[in-house]
Amino acid sequence: MGTHPIENMMDTTMKSIKDMVDVNTIVGDPVVMGDGTLVIPISKVSFGFVAGGGEYCGKEGQKNPEPPEHPFAGGGGAGISLNPMAFLVIHQGDVKLLPVQYSSSPERIMDRLPTLLEQLKKMFEKDEQEHAGNAG
Repeated sequence: MGTHPIENMMDTTMKSIKDMVDVNTIVGDPVVMGDGTLVIPISKVSFGFVAGGGEYCGKEGQKNPEPPEHPFAGGGGAGISLNPMAFLVIHQGDVKLLPVQYSSSPERIMDRLPTLLEQLKKMFEKDEQEHAGNAG
């Protein structure tokens, strides 16, 4: 006896989600800045799916059709949410985690990216000055 149609739907849905979400979705591709600073985006991925169905058995009191298998009707769906959570910044051996507000949207992050990069640049320039001051 073969698998039930609902199992096939669930299997297809799970394979599709697996194809969409991989490790590069959560830990993004690193970006190397001009001064060698490495910036790695980290995101939160949430997903869910639903599937359901039933067999049509005819009207109540009606004799079951032959063969005994009933026609199956079903459906399924899936949803994925991707939220940027932080940037892992590596500069001259120092590692810093810069969190992003959870409630921010990707569009808002893109608007703030130039400001964030400028703040990162100033922060690392300050660190370099402190290291140079301590060396002499």
